[in-house]
Amino acid sequence: MDLYEQGIKRVVPVISGKGGVGKSSTALQLALSLCQTFPEAKIGLLDVDLCGPSIPRMLNLVKAPIKQGSCGWLPVQADGQLRVMSVGFLLGGGEEAVVWRGPKKTAMIKQFLSSVEWGPLDWLIVDTPPGTSDEHLTLVEALHGHPWCKALLVSTPQLVAISDVRKQIDFCRQTGLNIWGLLENMAGYQCSQCGE
Repeated sequence: MDLYEQGIKRVVPVISGKGGVGKSSTALQLALSLCQTFPEAKIGLLDVDLCGPSIPRMLNLVKAPIKQGSCGWLPVQADGQLRVMSVGFLLGGGEEAVVWRGPKKTAMIKQFLSSVEWGPLDWLIVDTPPGTSDEHLTLVEALHGHPWCKALLVSTPQLVAISDVRKQIDFCRQTGLNIWGLLENMAGYQCSQCGE
């Protein structure tokens, strides 16, 4: 069953071509802000950064068990409004590396998008890994046709990050993924050493 058939109204992939720009922090803060702004809304947070799942740690849910529902996995309930799913829950909270080739990553993302019993959601925020490869293509293909799916791009002021996010914008154009907005993290940061 696809996400729209499950009653998920809006999907926001949080993406960037660059690692370390704060995608996970942004995805989590967006989900928590939506919970606070819309107290009656149901919010989901899906972590598809399979090799670096940080959402369970950020929410202090590392040891949370995954339960099986009648049609798939049940997301972990972070609070009354926020439901969370991550490969980090399947690893048992350990520090072991996820060493998977593309096909296994693709299969896991498809399973997250089709076999998690989210129930009706007003928003599903998706934390993604850096880059524009298998994981992103799988995600975009699975979300193609959803009536409200828009990407939030994240960058930092450094030239390398800006260059990489331009590639991500081109990825969105090529794949037909609508862009909701661009967030520049650390824009107000001032270096204590050089003052820039």
